Amino acid sequence: MFRTHTCGELRLEDKNKKVILSGWVQKIRDKGGLIWIDLRDRYGITQLLIEDGRSNSIVIDAVRKLGREYVIQAKGTVIERLSKNPNIPTGNIEIDLSEIQILNSSLTPPFTIEDETDGGEELRMKYRYLDLRRQPLRSNLELRNRLSIETRKYLDSQNFFEIETPYLIKSTPEGARDFVVPSRMNEGQFYALPQSPQTFKQLLMVAGYDRYYQLVKCFRDEDLRADRQPEFTQIDCEMAFVDQDDVLKTFEGMVKHLFKTVKEIELSDFPRMEYSDAMRLYGSDKPDIRFDMKFVELNDVAQNKGFKVFDDAELVVGIVAKECADYTRKQLDKLTEFVRRPQIGAKGLVYVKCNEDGTYKSSVDKFFDQDSLNKWATKTNAKKGDLILVLSGEKDKVRKQLNELRLEMGTQLNLRNPNNFAPLWVVDFPLLEWDEDSERFHAMHHPFTSPKHEDINLLDSNPGDVRANAYDLVINGSEIGGGSIRIHDRDLQKLMFKHLGFSDEEAQEQFGFLLNAFEYGAPPHGGIALGFDRLTALFGGQDSIRDFIAFPKNNSGRDMMIDSPSSIAEDQLDELGLGLIPKD
Repeated sequence: MFRTHTCGELRLEDKNKKVILSGWVQKIRDKGGLIWIDLRDRYGITQLLIEDGRSNSIVIDAVRKLGREYVIQAKGTVIERLSKNPNIPTGNIEIDLSEIQILNSSLTPPFTIEDETDGGEELRMKYRYLDLRRQPLRSNLELRNRLSIETRKYLDSQNFFEIETPYLIKSTPEGARDFVVPSRMNEGQFYALPQSPQTFKQLLMVAGYDRYYQLVKCFRDEDLRADRQPEFTQIDCEMAFVDQDDVLKTFEGMVKHLFKTVKEIELSDFPRMEYSDAMRLYGSDKPDIRFDMKFVELNDVAQNKGFKVFDDAELVVGIVAKECADYTRKQLDKLTEFVRRPQIGAKGLVYVKCNEDGTYKSSVDKFFDQDSLNKWATKTNAKKGDLILVLSGEKDKVRKQLNELRLEMGTQLNLRNPNNFAPLWVVDFPLLEWDEDSERFHAMHHPFTSPKHEDINLLDSNPGDVRANAYDLVINGSEIGGGSIRIHDRDLQKLMFKHLGFSDEEAQEQFGFLLNAFEYGAPPHGGIALGFDRLTALFGGQDSIRDFIAFPKNNSGRDMMIDSPSSIAEDQLDELGLGLIPKD
């Protein structure tokens, strides 16, 4: 028997018990006559006590040979700790050590295995198996495990059927770049790793499995950032005989269940916001509604006053930062520098201070008198002590720029508390978006999204105005998931492919299996996919998903631990029919 208890379960009521613990040596404190060892396993830390003159000399000699991260077995008696540690669950007890066995030695680790480590990110990723011993990462993976269990519990209670779909599928031209896998048995041909199981879950609806789900690994060969990885996990779901309200109700229920069971938070009903309103009021299709600061359009009160920057602009738009009229010139200059950053691209920033005495001080006093600035204040509902911040330019660009400024102000004013949660559904997205490079429309979500029934007649005459029967779940300014009601009619799907630039032959070659299936009684259906990594990071109060994945990739898509991707042997390339690839 390697252990009778874990290192996290013993308490004062276990006093005088004979126990066996096994784990890793986290820390040794040798005070000469007294030695303490912090023994750690997945469950926690327990302190071991060795005392000169009382403890066995063999034990003392063995202890003095230990190093950090040695794996040991410890036998002894639970005693009450004289100097208690309220910061750990086992802090009231320690083990009076009577016997010790070294199960394995360890090199000195390249960084400290503690909550606050001295290891940089690249170093910790190289030694990820050591980093995973740290309590913060262990807690993150425990959270992930709990969320997966509760997700399955909820979906099972709603009669969903978990079904696995293939990982080796066909490459399709829409969406992000595929990861491709050469086929040895079919030389010159390739599989693709799935960006999502989209067509398979639709085929399951045709097959009569009316409620499908899967916690599924997906793959996208795209540029990485804090909330993206080349391989990621989705809560992937599909339902038959449903409309949009049915889907939203079901998965709103799931998210409420997760918050209640995992975080003990009761969420109220999620508001719904049309895409057009989200862009008009927040400049984003994933608005953070934990705080207000909605956009106010100012063209009618700011233009035709001789200020060319405004007069030539398609849109003049502002926000109000409450009780910020006391911002200094230095603070305002920093905000101007912020919006001028290349990532944002604004040419400048106009401000108006609403002074406590009822006057106004602006950066454009030369062009706007007190009466004009009062109209700005009235239009934006700014009060004494508030600060109005204004940008101008092309409509779409300036809204995105002001969204970045709004989020920055929300951060500066501590309005984006990660422990507050504000979910909403964004609905009625455009079905199609025009791409200047390819000079054709692309599907905003994917080619299988159904248009709003009342907009179908616009597909031929004005495709850019067609709204999709699509929806996104947004929480705290992060897109957690998205879905749609799907096209289930062959003719409508062919029409959609036509507007996406597919010839009939191309559509049949790429998606003939789906079009053919639609001729055999496809039911109305729709679904959603939620980013499981993002959802877990949200629950953990962090923006980056990396520390909620056991073995993630870095920003270059590399696994630093196993040094992947890597070259492969020439005979493997030859066997795959890739032998013509230039050799180094």
